[in-house]
Amino acid sequence: MEDDEDRHALIKTLEHVSALLGWRVHAYCLMDTHLHLVVETPEPNLGKGMQRLVGGYARTFNRRHGRYGHLFAGPFKASPIDVEAYAFEVAAYVVLNPLRAGLVDDPADWPWSSYRATAGLVNVPEFGETGLVFGMLHWDHWLAQSLYREHVRDVQHRGQAEA
Repeated sequence: MEDDEDRHALIKTLEHVSALLGWRVHAYCLMDTHLHLVVETPEPNLGKGMQRLVGGYARTFNRRHGRYGHLFAGPFKASPIDVEAYAFEVAAYVVLNPLRAGLVDDPADWPWSSYRATAGLVNVPEFGETGLVFGMLHWDHWLAQSLYREHVRDVQHRGQAEA
């Protein structure tokens, strides 16, 4: 991704694929050369969806930049998550990628992840799913958002202590 227009195009493609295939996107983070997703697929269509997501975005990117061919270096990697508590941890880990890469000091400063929406700082996009995260925290929506922000800070500090 070369600029914000590219990032908007990838988010739009993610929105389209999610709606088409019934995906529930619990967390995402766009980086300059790759993306991270925590996605629930009610149907066994992850491969098909990733092909549509990456292929559709590559066509848009290539058309815009006068390029052709593959955009991402290799195939996507997927790890199944069978436990909700682990999904909750992975979702926090995903939104902290820009901090680990040294791009920002606070996850709220990176507009290309689900952090700001889940934390209640911006509206949740159509494809965004906050039920898992909030269901793990509290029934009160506002309190759940506050607890989410606190949880991400805790995961961040644990990561810094381990480094």
